[in-house]
Amino acid sequence: MQSPEFPLRVFYDGNCIVCSTEINHYLRRDHENRLIPVDISAGDFDPDPYPISREQFMTQLHAIDSRGRIYRGVGAFQAIWQAFPDSTWLGLLGRLIALPGISAMARLAYRGFARIRKYLPKRRHRCKNGHCRTED
Repeated sequence: MQSPEFPLRVFYDGNCIVCSTEINHYLRRDHENRLIPVDISAGDFDPDPYPISREQFMTQLHAIDSRGRIYRGVGAFQAIWQAFPDSTWLGLLGRLIALPGISAMARLAYRGFARIRKYLPKRRHRCKNGHCRTED
């Protein structure tokens, strides 16, 4: 996998409690603003500027770096983890998941998660004046 050039736009489903919790975990650690979160469940999200359909966005995690390179699924997580070069844990995880057997298992596990994601509990939204945001 090619190393991403930051900032990295991370497209996630803010309605998915697992997805938004995971992304919020990374955002709290991102003191250098290397990640730009994009909630694809937001009412004002427009997929038209990207070469990815709304259905594709909803199928798996996507990230797009500053050069326009697209990372999907496990590859998107690997790109996100590279935003934290000083993290021993995320660096180890990134190297581990790059190993052929582990990579195949991780991709298989992610596909399984992606299929059941729509059945997971959703976050509650607070909407005021036509603008919604997820509760943390």
